[in-house]
Amino acid sequence: MRAAREDLFHLIEPLLPLVEKPARYLDHEWGICEDQNGPFHVCMVYADVYEIGQPNLGVAILYNELNSCEGISCERAYLPWTDMISLMRERSIPLLSLESASPLASFDVIGFTLAHELIMTNVLEVLSLASIPQRASERSEDDPIIIAGGPSAYNAEPMAAVFDAVLLGDGETSIKDVCKRIRDLRAEGSSRSEILRSLAQIQCVYVPSLYKVVVDGTSTRWGYAVPIEEGVAPEIVYKRCEPDFAATEPIAQKIVPYLETVQDRLSIEVLRGCARGCRFCQAGMTYRPVRERPLEQLVDATSKALATCGYDEVSLSSLSTTDHSQCRELLIELGKVVDDKGIRVSLPSQRLDSFGVDMAAAVAGDRKSSLTFAPEAGTQRLRDVINKNVTEQDLENAARNAFMNGWRKVKLYYMMGLPTETDDDIRAIADTAARVLEIGREVVGKGRKSGISVSVSVAVLVPKAFTPFQWCGQLPVEEVRRRQALLLASTPRDRDIRVSYHDARTSLVEGALSKMGREGFELIYEAWRRGCRFDAWTSEFSFQTWVDAAHALGLDLEDIACEQYAVDAHLPWDHTSPAISKGFLQREWRRAQMGVTTDDCTFTSCAGCGVCPTLGVSNVIQGVRS
Repeated sequence: MRAAREDLFHLIEPLLPLVEKPARYLDHEWGICEDQNGPFHVCMVYADVYEIGQPNLGVAILYNELNSCEGISCERAYLPWTDMISLMRERSIPLLSLESASPLASFDVIGFTLAHELIMTNVLEVLSLASIPQRASERSEDDPIIIAGGPSAYNAEPMAAVFDAVLLGDGETSIKDVCKRIRDLRAEGSSRSEILRSLAQIQCVYVPSLYKVVVDGTSTRWGYAVPIEEGVAPEIVYKRCEPDFAATEPIAQKIVPYLETVQDRLSIEVLRGCARGCRFCQAGMTYRPVRERPLEQLVDATSKALATCGYDEVSLSSLSTTDHSQCRELLIELGKVVDDKGIRVSLPSQRLDSFGVDMAAAVAGDRKSSLTFAPEAGTQRLRDVINKNVTEQDLENAARNAFMNGWRKVKLYYMMGLPTETDDDIRAIADTAARVLEIGREVVGKGRKSGISVSVSVAVLVPKAFTPFQWCGQLPVEEVRRRQALLLASTPRDRDIRVSYHDARTSLVEGALSKMGREGFELIYEAWRRGCRFDAWTSEFSFQTWVDAAHALGLDLEDIACEQYAVDAHLPWDHTSPAISKGFLQREWRRAQMGVTTDDCTFTSCAGCGVCPTLGVSNVIQGVRS
């Protein structure tokens, strides 16, 4: 029988003085949905600590959508930190939801957000704490239906053994369709297998148990998935896309937390999708088409939300906020809303041109801490390879404009391990940083009092599914370290230039999980069994444990992550799709090797990615793009 629903907070309360940040476990924040009577109960889980998961827009959107459905209540849960986990295991306390302190095992549906690959061991930890079987095949009729979605769902194969169903794409409508279907079928007395077969008929729903893996001469070593029975599940599961973005709720964050979160601000999603076409960017490929919210809706929603939430900052969220065709007008109108109220409007992303700097200046006022640009590659040749349609002159003009507008600190983001990258491309990163610093000193002057500094941050490319680089191999750890050392040696010895880079070993684990098929679950499970959790936290990540887990299974992480796939091979994720055509990705891979760029279709003509005709949608641009 499913666990009884009862408030068990009295079990957690005595533990609060014994753990750090006890506010992580307090319920009844301002803005929660008070009515949790159901009778159909869903729990959305972000498998990380509260301050990481609470601001997540995806969870917030689904929470609001489900609680708007009659007869359905939705709560939240997060993974406790290691100190609380130890105490809960010692005292046999199950993982509880936040709103009603009910055991997760008592819910009808549990939904996970797969924000990134390194969260996968945390998903297993959540299920273990909740006393829910981690493998879907071992769950009984009374266990919750376990679903997932999010950015990493486009290769869900390493977690296919865990999830009963995976939802692809926009979740506003699909989450309601899925939960209503489960509710109605359970009311009719349908079995678990009957429910899953029915879910597979809903667009965007992938049910792993209805597919088998085929390994043959056309596939990678991980094989590819095909339906077990004809007609029971689609050969390709396409994502769901909300064509009328303006019809969705503009403000998802209605809950005010008790403690400071990683994004302690009001976030409003101004547009969804990006067609810039950066060839390394999974989000830019999988969130298409571009859909902008109307100016009036954004201003009205922001004004109403600020009146109730108490935040002192509004973040205009998207993949490329300054690409909104009414960005200038929007900032003017929002400026009127926040005028003389001590509230700041921020842009988490800006274009690498004078317009981007101008828009950043419009919202920064006197609070100009640092401005961030993402050239991604050190040379124009390599920027053309990755389709980063900016030039060296664009960067220099943007830097000069930034320093003239009062900024004194500039951050530059790059990637390492891009296809065709050479040592000259690495040295050029250092040269560009030196040139930006030189421009700053030309504008502001030299000396410590000028405050001029340039920070360089370099990530390691992890080739992701449904990008033109999905066939690439990742750089081996030692080669990454060699190039990092080359970058440091090439950087001028100047206290005003700072260089940082990502851990090559963390990126290697992420890369291995990104490329694997269903065998990846045994690796994840073995790593979790040996103690891996919170792998995205530097303090908790144990590379050696991952290496040992792989070796125990006869696997080699570097061999997996660094393997290059044939362009015509069947890939482990080919049966799930964001509707971007494989032919388009193959063409973009060929153009990358030739250094030929592709235009943004929202500025020019259709690039032929296939999303719009396949899904029956189109770009929605509110004004004239500049």
